[in-house]
Amino acid sequence: MCSGSLPSDVPPSVTPGSKGWIAQRYILALLAVSVFINYIDRGNLSIAAPLLKDELGMTGSQLGVLLSAFFWTYGFAQIVSGWLVDRFNVSWIMAIGFFLWTVATGVTGLLHGFTSLLVVRLILGVGESVAYPSYSKILAKYFPASRRASANSMIASGQACGPAFGMLLGGILMSRFGWRSFFVVLGFVSALWLLPWFRWMPRGPGLAPEKAIGAQPTSWEILKQRSAWGSFLGLFSSAYSLYFLVAWLPYYLVRERHFSMDSMAKIGGAVFLTQAGCAIACGRIGDLWLAAGASRTRVHLTLMISGMLATGTFLIASDVGSPGLSVIMLMLVGAGNGFHLASMWPITQTLAGPHASGRWTGLQCAFGNTSGAISSALTGLILDRTGHFFWAFAGAAGFCAVGILSWIFLVGKIEPIIWKGRDPVDLVTTGVELV
Repeated sequence: MCSGSLPSDVPPSVTPGSKGWIAQRYILALLAVSVFINYIDRGNLSIAAPLLKDELGMTGSQLGVLLSAFFWTYGFAQIVSGWLVDRFNVSWIMAIGFFLWTVATGVTGLLHGFTSLLVVRLILGVGESVAYPSYSKILAKYFPASRRASANSMIASGQACGPAFGMLLGGILMSRFGWRSFFVVLGFVSALWLLPWFRWMPRGPGLAPEKAIGAQPTSWEILKQRSAWGSFLGLFSSAYSLYFLVAWLPYYLVRERHFSMDSMAKIGGAVFLTQAGCAIACGRIGDLWLAAGASRTRVHLTLMISGMLATGTFLIASDVGSPGLSVIMLMLVGAGNGFHLASMWPITQTLAGPHASGRWTGLQCAFGNTSGAISSALTGLILDRTGHFFWAFAGAAGFCAVGILSWIFLVGKIEPIIWKGRDPVDLVTTGVELV
């Protein structure tokens, strides 16, 4: 494709084959790998849950507290992380957070008490809190809007492949060698990601091919936007079902559906690989649909709403059928998650713009990811009270319906916000320094 046929927001420095374009490919690959590691590290405790529960003699409620502890710090620390990436060098903030969370993962395998495991999960949450504010800042600052759906879908696929790898390979390795060695090796080997990151991490002023705002809006100005609260509630609703699966799907398959650890690993891996494949496909579809002239509102809301509707419907169906039918329904749940995850962050990056994307994402994640703590702990309580998962699945499906309403009626039109009280400045650049 010649540069003249590219979308108008793509500067010559990032046309295919250029140095900037090649640098974007490396950066995007590293971000996808980082979120892949991120989701293995946050989800590996749930894979070990059947073994851990027996080893430490925990109740369902205690296990729920341990699984939810990560989210106590992860959500609220993202407010600080969002502020940091908008104010300081996002590449270095990302590196520091990555180092902290991989070390926390490795140390987990060396601990033996409930309290020490609880503390290290809290530390893990602080480290991982830098990830999504950093992703949004980097994509909004260094990637043109016409390519962000595909770029975000790569991150969404890494997000899905992490639990898939953790369940598929992690479950098998834990069943053969125990859970402790898996944590230790994973944590300290993952830290090697920092070496290519220091070589390829984005540098320079970036590009902002749209009219942008000269000064950064405050957090209060973001909180006054109705669309911000719609995106907060939308993330909370979609994340509830996602984290419910990440935290409890291995336990559900082993203890309620009576699959072996090896079968659980294969089924759970297939569910999240389906999610990854659908996320990549929907990101590509979204960019092609936009290039054909469709509005961002139509493209992103269509993918978001259809994905959440499918997720909620198949969640309910997966718990009421036979074990074989349940596996099929869970695969379709993964497909639904892939649909809406591909459009989640392009919506935020469009609304906030490059100057506010980090802070907006931090606030959105702080609110939205409380659903991880709630779903993890609440499911444990439901199990203690009822002895089965039906109401846990029903609750996750109900939140999908809430999310659909929030995206339609609170977010609505998806266009860049004009921040009041500031004069827009033209940030179009003829070049971009990425490396």
